[in-house]
Amino acid sequence: MSKIKLAVVFGGMSTEHDVSIVSGTSVIKNLDKEKYDIHPIYIGKTGYWYTYTPTKRVYKVGDKIDNIESLGNPIQYLSQMDCIFPVLHGLYGEDGTIQGLFELTKVPYVGCKVLASSISMDKVYTKIIFEKAGLDQAKYMYIRENNGKYIYVDENFNETICSLKQVTKIIEEKLKYPMFIKPSNSGSSVGINKAKNTQELEEAVIYATKFDKKILIEEGINGREVECAVLGNEEVEASCIGEVLSAEDFYSFDSKYKNNESRTQIPAYIPKEISDQIRKKAIKAFKAVNGSGLSRVDFFIENETNRIIINEINTLPGFTNISMYPKLFEAVGIHYNELLDKIIELAIKS
Repeated sequence: MSKIKLAVVFGGMSTEHDVSIVSGTSVIKNLDKEKYDIHPIYIGKTGYWYTYTPTKRVYKVGDKIDNIESLGNPIQYLSQMDCIFPVLHGLYGEDGTIQGLFELTKVPYVGCKVLASSISMDKVYTKIIFEKAGLDQAKYMYIRENNGKYIYVDENFNETICSLKQVTKIIEEKLKYPMFIKPSNSGSSVGINKAKNTQELEEAVIYATKFDKKILIEEGINGREVECAVLGNEEVEASCIGEVLSAEDFYSFDSKYKNNESRTQIPAYIPKEISDQIRKKAIKAFKAVNGSGLSRVDFFIENETNRIIINEINTLPGFTNISMYPKLFEAVGIHYNELLDKIIELAIKS
């Protein structure tokens, strides 16, 4: 039986480039070499494409990739493959842009397609879809920044141009502190801050505009942060539930990747009926955005009420041996190597 020619693409131009290096090299290392003819591709921060020759090196977040050579014509190269496995996070990796390029090659690829990827990357539009699906969410609003001015967009998409102080006042009238301020298109908690007063809110809004012109503001939830992994195309299965135990005030980029005190509990210590509800809601959210292949869906369980509140969906979650997505499925008997096989099989069948 001939091997499957598999391109594994990692790196990319997003703020999550370094995380992608860790995920991508981990996937390459753990793929079955008897089953796949692996062609690793690294995309640099400036967008240049390279072939990568795997080494025994174990990469950590912040490490620079080595052992690469320039790749002349990416589309021609990809067109020779049987399947493409993008292990890319953030903009230009899971927002539908590179998925569109893959569509042009007519080669099957792992993960969500163009529509699901673009919707799920944009936190504001994800919320609109989840709202339509009847999934409980934190109270939110969004604004846009344009040349130093701020555009408040109400629930009917009417727009009001404001100064920073004016838009801050509107936010404070609509939402209660603490609030979370997030770039709409960013991942791994990059650009996110928590605000407990007016000054912190203004500073967080300004900071978030460094990463995106569209800013989401959410009312804080007093609750536990839990995650569920999903796998499938039409027939979708959900993993057990894992809980995030952040060492910091919230699960920021540093808390995720630099603070060794942060940890996860898999499976989470929650009642079975709540776990079952979360699993059903995770599948519903995945189908609502027209997902395929894989995703990780994040929720809160409100402390006072046990209300299940959806946070977001991640269509290309971290994929190291210790990342939440593979660990959640490992807890239900699907080990890392087998999970990779299943994901690739779903791509080829889709």
